[in-house]
Amino acid sequence: MEFLVASAIGATTAAGIYLILRLRTFAVVLGMTMLTYAINAFLFTTGRLVVNMPPILHGHGEVNVADYTDPLPQALVLTAIVISFGMTAVVVMMALGAFIEGGDDHINMPENDRIMPPLKTIDDPKQTEDETA
Repeated sequence: MEFLVASAIGATTAAGIYLILRLRTFAVVLGMTMLTYAINAFLFTTGRLVVNMPPILHGHGEVNVADYTDPLPQALVLTAIVISFGMTAVVVMMALGAFIEGGDDHINMPENDRIMPPLKTIDDPKQTEDETA
């Protein structure tokens, strides 16, 4: 069972990183969401993987603590789910605004924005000639 969960977390992480490296906004948002799911699953599994055992100890007799799961990672994952949902909503709204303003959802820069004009310095002779004219 541990190998199956570890493989699922690894595959989700790999898919999330692949989507984050794409050049479209929608794919980046999906990649961030998948990476968040992978992190949440990893945090959840740090509290031990036990089948059919509750996270709270019952009974006053002899209790084997190793058979139970830790409830703290479950609480952390619940908090992380709420935070990631809010951050996903913010990123989607930013991507939508960029799409409406730019007309497409490409992440790469336009060619005109990549070319930087030459920098002018104080000692540049062309600048002093332009000012005197």
